[in-house]
Amino acid sequence: MATAADVLQSSDRQRVGESDGRMSLTLKIRRFNPEVSEEPWWDEFTVQMEPTDRLLDALHEVKWRLDGTLALRRSCAHGVCGSDAMLINGRNALACKVLVQDVAPKATVEPIRGLPVLKDLIVDMDPFFEGYKSVLPFLVNDEGEPDKERRQSPEERARFDDTTKCILCAACTTSCPIFWGDDTYVGPAAIVNAHRFIFDSRDRGDRERLKILSEKTGVFRCRTTFNCTDACPRGIQVTQAIQEVKRAILFDRF
Repeated sequence: MATAADVLQSSDRQRVGESDGRMSLTLKIRRFNPEVSEEPWWDEFTVQMEPTDRLLDALHEVKWRLDGTLALRRSCAHGVCGSDAMLINGRNALACKVLVQDVAPKATVEPIRGLPVLKDLIVDMDPFFEGYKSVLPFLVNDEGEPDKERRQSPEERARFDDTTKCILCAACTTSCPIFWGDDTYVGPAAIVNAHRFIFDSRDRGDRERLKILSEKTGVFRCRTTFNCTDACPRGIQVTQAIQEVKRAILFDRF
């Protein structure tokens, strides 16, 4: 005889479309292929997934079993490489970090905004990386080779710890309405990576970076909408970092 718990579990499975521990997920995917059509279109696919599978697993199921022409980027599948950033139910996220059970029974998937779409969910990242490279995202120190490592106190290291977490997924930058409308704006990710070195006690390129970011394409294009902070899959306080760079330009160093 079925217990009360069995009956309740069965009812829950029917409610969410689950069968034998799996649940039905319908993916509405925005497609684009310039060799097929100049205009994008929508396709829908329904797959059976484990509740704790990731949305990336569901997209793999579509690509590997239903439509091999679906194009997407992915690499590590563990939230580290940042290559599978996309628009999921209207919000930027990494497909490898979104659980199927959190979006079932239906999820809408689109390429991230503000960058040219090459095919389906793949965008041209070159404009994003041009902004990133423009802020000198590397240690600058012309004092010569030290005899030993350049040591930092825990407090000095903590000063820029948050912005070391960036994985260059572009989720923050492509959630920014200023970036959507102005392709000359360096964007939040570039500023975050500039922040990481501006406040590094070992670095000597802070004044040059602050000069770059004081230009009209830099930090003062930010309108503090907090979209970037909400979109960051690593939990970086992006808006705070941008404000700290603004203050450094205005009051501290430049």
